[in-house]
Amino acid sequence: MPFPTRLVLLVICWLPIAALADGSLSAEREQELETLLYQDCGSCHGMTLRGGLGPALPKSRMNAYSREGLAALILNGVAGTAMPGWAGLLSQQEARWLADHLQNDNPLDE
Repeated sequence: MPFPTRLVLLVICWLPIAALADGSLSAEREQELETLLYQDCGSCHGMTLRGGLGPALPKSRMNAYSREGLAALILNGVAGTAMPGWAGLLSQQEARWLADHLQNDNPLDE
């Protein structure tokens, strides 16, 4: 096999691995996480994140945390409150995606 062909094949095989290594989530998983946010988290924080049993989650409040701090809160929950930890269901990468979504793509801004 000529060198350029081998190089192209190597790059094609390497791309999916690189996507996983850089922390990318599939579009399908991102959609699942967004649904989780508005359905499961929304059961306490309100379906539009305007509050309910749990507090409202506007951008201004979410940006009071670092992305890593907010991801840790998602994974570990808040002791003494109804906020559970999601570490058993979400990876660190997924929690960071949710934190980023809440801080940047959140439609609620007070």
